[in-house]
Amino acid sequence: MTRIFIDGKAGTTGLRLAERLQGRKDLEIMELPEESRKDPEARAEMLNRADVAFLCLPDAAAVEAADMVRSDHTVIIDTSTAHRVDPDWCYGMPELSGQRERIRSAKRIANPGCHASGFIALVAPLRAAGTLGKNVRLSCFSLTGYSGGGKKMIAEYEAEALPALYQAPRQYGLGQSHKHLPEMARFCDLEYAPVFCPIVAPYYAGMEVTVPLTSAETGASPEEIREIYRKAYGSGLIRYAEAPDENGFLSAGAMTGRDSMEVSVFGNADRMLLVSRFDNLGKGASGAAIQNMNIVLGKDETEGLVE
Repeated sequence: MTRIFIDGKAGTTGLRLAERLQGRKDLEIMELPEESRKDPEARAEMLNRADVAFLCLPDAAAVEAADMVRSDHTVIIDTSTAHRVDPDWCYGMPELSGQRERIRSAKRIANPGCHASGFIALVAPLRAAGTLGKNVRLSCFSLTGYSGGGKKMIAEYEAEALPALYQAPRQYGLGQSHKHLPEMARFCDLEYAPVFCPIVAPYYAGMEVTVPLTSAETGASPEEIREIYRKAYGSGLIRYAEAPDENGFLSAGAMTGRDSMEVSVFGNADRMLLVSRFDNLGKGASGAAIQNMNIVLGKDETEGLVE
């Protein structure tokens, strides 16, 4: 039986991972007593005993935990930002060309960021097909539920007396130095990171990422882009979806509770909207981590996931 250890189980991603894995009969979930949860020696022992260790920690703590692992058999799946653009780590987005094979044999896997997953799913296939140039200047607008901000933000939004400013969507990352930008540029092979507008709104989970395109950025038609997505996403948890009919609206919560992602194309030849929708805690976090684990273990990559 495969031994699993979640380092950082008390956090939002760790809790959801533990909840999702508990029902798996093929896995043994190793746990530390509460009093040993922050004991470095106890953590190191568990990390080195595990076949797969999930790091659900802040960046600095994730680097420290990864350095504790000396065993040759332990596969680390890090859900933090710490290793996403580290060349010694495998980027855990199997739907990218050739990436599923790399993940299958990797010992160090960096789980993608939530906003980044939605952007890369939309842009990387277009870069690979040559319909966007390396030096294209893009923008990205992303709506997320407040669970993406972790336990502190969840507590703020679920407080009995919700401040008035929290009752409307709030834009952040105003300095254009959001931690997801490096991976967005690198894994789309872009010379410039996008102008990025993330917004947190007063709902629990769900994400909607939009990349506007005009005829100045691409000569491809909407139908040509749709065909690129159809060919790119024939397997895995990302699928092309024809324009959903929601009476002229598009909800950021449509994929809540699921581990898949859908990409769509709206607009016309002059002004297009490329949109990805998914659960920021699903394909944007724990669902992607479980998908990567399944691939490493040689199982159906959707096992235990909600599509």
